[in-house]
Amino acid sequence: MKAIIPVAGAGTKLRPHTYTQPKALIPLAGKTILSIIIDQLEEAGITEFVFVIGYLGEKIQHYVQKKYPHLTCHFVQQNVREGTGHAILLTKNVVGDDEILIVLGDTICEGNIRELIASPVSQLGLKKVDDPRSFGVAELNDAGDIMRVVEKPQIPKSNLALVGIYKIKETDQLYDCLERNMTEHRRSHDEFQLTDALQCMIEHGVQFTPFKVSNWFDCGRKETLLETNAILLSKYKVPANPILPYENAIIIPPVSIGEGCNIKNSIIGPNVAIGDNTVINYSIVKDSIIGSYSNLYEVVLKSSLIGSDANIRGLSQSLNIGDNTEIDLG
Repeated sequence: MKAIIPVAGAGTKLRPHTYTQPKALIPLAGKTILSIIIDQLEEAGITEFVFVIGYLGEKIQHYVQKKYPHLTCHFVQQNVREGTGHAILLTKNVVGDDEILIVLGDTICEGNIRELIASPVSQLGLKKVDDPRSFGVAELNDAGDIMRVVEKPQIPKSNLALVGIYKIKETDQLYDCLERNMTEHRRSHDEFQLTDALQCMIEHGVQFTPFKVSNWFDCGRKETLLETNAILLSKYKVPANPILPYENAIIIPPVSIGEGCNIKNSIIGPNVAIGDNTVINYSIVKDSIIGSYSNLYEVVLKSSLIGSDANIRGLSQSLNIGDNTEIDLG
């Protein structure tokens, strides 16, 4: 089995951070979104990965090759972003006739991945949501099988959302449906959707059953990213260094602090992730993500997302600023 992870998107909802780094490499609970996904799949026994890259794709490739040299990794370029269906179709020659596990690169799902891999039939990850109109939606028949999937319906007939993890046994039929949709210019919301290809497979007799996801974290927006960061910090229980090299600082867990950080006269936490080599002095930071090589002086931050190489001075409350930024509020 091969895992396919599409990470070619521009991450427009997370700008300005995604101007300088791919969404999948944004820090989260002491890791990155992408490393959390890869670690989860590797732990379940997958050793071969196909990454669909595009926007800032060289950074994805460098990161994966450096961090995971022991894995077999393929990189497929999506030069024109025409949707997830188009992205998956580009992997056809690499995948061959292997079974595949598709995991979207901006969502983190928790469930029994080994059980999903071992399933005798194709499965789609589902989770009940309050408002499914922003997602692909699945409808079940009386036997509990998936009988229909629709991408972002205006009037949903179900509250079961597709959460971005798909186990496909019939890969040849998937690629046939993807090619048919491309040839017939069958788009939904101006893109070639994976959901439409799955519906094509269902119409041609392929059985899909639900894969129950215990938790699902959307990392595509600032608000949901900070919420996910807080949940995962508590879940991972990042150990606090018993000999904290921080002068006159109070650390309120859960907190993840990178290597080489210099923190003085500050209160950090709870729910804070800080990248490597960041300097913080006379500041209070809570419920925030701070990138690497940043400098914070006399600031009060809450629910903030700060990129790398940022320099902030003066009082503030909630910020969303990207890399290489300097702000003096004094």
